[in-house]
Amino acid sequence: MTRRLDDSTTKALPEEWQDDSAALGMPEPDFAVRRITLIALLAAAIILPGIYAAAIVYSNFRARVASATDATVRTVRIAEEHALKVFDLNETLDARVDDLVRGLDNDAIRAREADIHNKLQSIGGGYPQVASVSIFGPEGLLLANSRYYPTPRASIAARDDFVGIRGGHILEHVSKVMVWHAGSGEAVFNTGIARRGANGAFAGLVSVALRRSYFESFYRDLLGGERGAMTVMLTRTDGAVLASYPPRPDQAVVSPTFAAALAAGARSGVLRLPGSNAKHGRHDGQIVAYRQVGSYPVYVSCAYSESAIWSAWYRRALVFAASVFTPSIVLWFVLAFSLKRLAAEKQAWERWKAEASMRRSIESAYRQSRKMEALGNLVGTVAHDFNNLLTIVATNVQIVRRRGVSSIDRELGAIERALKSGQSLTRQLLGVARKQPLRSETIDLSRWMAASRELLRASLGANAALVIDIGRDVWPIDVDSAELELALINVAVNARDAMPSGGRFTVRATNVRLEPEGGFALTGEFVQISLEDTGAGMPAEVLAHAFEPLFTTKPKGMGTGLGLPQVFAFCDRSGGLATIDSAPGSGTTVRLYLPRAHDVPAAVAPHPQQPVQDVPAGGLHVLLVEDNDEVAAGTEALLRMMGHRVTCAFNADAALKLIAEALTQPTDPFDVVISDIHMPGTANGIDLAEAAQALAEPLPVILITGYAQELERARNVNVRVLSKPFDIALLESMLQTIRREREVRAHAHGRAS
Repeated sequence: MTRRLDDSTTKALPEEWQDDSAALGMPEPDFAVRRITLIALLAAAIILPGIYAAAIVYSNFRARVASATDATVRTVRIAEEHALKVFDLNETLDARVDDLVRGLDNDAIRAREADIHNKLQSIGGGYPQVASVSIFGPEGLLLANSRYYPTPRASIAARDDFVGIRGGHILEHVSKVMVWHAGSGEAVFNTGIARRGANGAFAGLVSVALRRSYFESFYRDLLGGERGAMTVMLTRTDGAVLASYPPRPDQAVVSPTFAAALAAGARSGVLRLPGSNAKHGRHDGQIVAYRQVGSYPVYVSCAYSESAIWSAWYRRALVFAASVFTPSIVLWFVLAFSLKRLAAEKQAWERWKAEASMRRSIESAYRQSRKMEALGNLVGTVAHDFNNLLTIVATNVQIVRRRGVSSIDRELGAIERALKSGQSLTRQLLGVARKQPLRSETIDLSRWMAASRELLRASLGANAALVIDIGRDVWPIDVDSAELELALINVAVNARDAMPSGGRFTVRATNVRLEPEGGFALTGEFVQISLEDTGAGMPAEVLAHAFEPLFTTKPKGMGTGLGLPQVFAFCDRSGGLATIDSAPGSGTTVRLYLPRAHDVPAAVAPHPQQPVQDVPAGGLHVLLVEDNDEVAAGTEALLRMMGHRVTCAFNADAALKLIAEALTQPTDPFDVVISDIHMPGTANGIDLAEAAQALAEPLPVILITGYAQELERARNVNVRVLSKPFDIALLESMLQTIRREREVRAHAHGRAS
């Protein structure tokens, strides 16, 4: 990823310039307080309208339930008054008919049937609810009727109401609904009283048939605009429905809950009947008010449908919610947009602080570069003269050795060691003075760092952990790889000294672009190598002199003060820059800005396959996989001294190709694979080991690694493992074991053949 450093998104000043920003009246914004305030406002804008709306709609629902309950109670009172008048009138009619035929037996009634028929017509014919008036004998035979003359022969001896009235049952004084087959087939129910003889014995029945349609018509008019929501019923105490609007099927009965209330003898009340699908969220329950009609075994009830209540409440709630939440939603969007803008502003602030800090570091480093140029001339002259003196001393030491003076070997050895230290010091001085010639080459940083990992780890010591985070998208750079390696070692050694109790040293690399309009000392495309440690850090007064030659805070004999100056000089001569950021307790970060190379790094081809040489019998054909040339050369020489044939591969990808080629030409197959684990390419050593084990005839593998975490992973694969630096005797023992196993397999194969 490429980071662009410019001023186009600058919103604030860096942290280092807070004193200057305060002087300009630009204090750092408190983003946390602003964000908490906006979140609190957004929460209030959501919660408060929600609570208000919930309270209102709940109150509205309760009001609708109460209103529906009141409506059922009022309606049932009206229906009860109406039914009471009808039944009282029927009782009066029954009494008049009973008086009309009192003292007459069946024969006398039949003898006066015409006159009685006319009088029955006059008694019941003027009332719309009365379908007919009938007189029955003690055996249930029809004796006279208001609608028919002569009376058809009919008997109600088996009818429930006749049997019940004859037996003295109050309930049967009102019959169930029946269809009058003798007439037009309309549904009626009967009210009757028993006729008594002179001795008080049962003499028959006087019955008034009431039209069900009369009550349904009255209930329809009574409900009016509530017809879709309410139901009015006239029922007996046993739950049998006599009349209902909306009409119900014949033989319909009331719900068990209502029937239980009627059976309990309650004269009036209000019930909440649950629906049949209440558990599934369907509101098909009812609010039922009921009243007994006088002392008659009849009740009127009015039921209000809960679905109608919920439907009206939903419509009201939706309208109310729309009126409440429409402005709230607008406010939510405004606050959410403000939060988004605040987040963007904070990101811009943080980005500017980081970029401004980087720019200030670069500018400071540029000024340091100019200051060091003068110092470099002086240091370079001294180093050049000192190098000449070392050359004279080294020449004379060789002269003395060639003359064969053996009595001073110890002294000459001390001089030679001092010469090596002096040569190293001279190289550093010349590097700081920018007199050391650079041998630039284009390198792929991620690949190059993989080969330098062990060197850095050795420089850090055992207490510090090394972390390398370099992606494959990092640009190539054009530098002197030896000087780059020395620069990394110098920083690593300083990090080691700053972390005596252990810590973490991290190497990162990213692409950056320094824009001309940014006002930086450097412009163009660079690779930024960040070297971060978790050590004690430096105070400001030490940080100001960190890149100065011969400046050091280490004890006498522990440092020359040339490490960081070499880093700075190397970057400067490479066309880049070095910066350093540090604070006590926060560690130190050294950034190297090295110019991007536009040439493609030369592809490193795998080591060519070595020709097969004659070796002592029993030697193995070893496939050696190692990406470090010096390690590969040393291991190859060692294996050949052991009597084995060696073929080298640069990485696991190349090794897999060689194995595939050997399978197609089995004249000289590989006997064992010795491989490093961490290598460049798409596959590592563990992948190679798994592929070798998956062959038809598994190939023995020895993995070599210096990483503890990879050593643990390698143990999970069925291979032999050596840790760096490995024991030569152990390696030779492993190869001898593999050779014996090969001979056993070959012997077994020969016997099988």
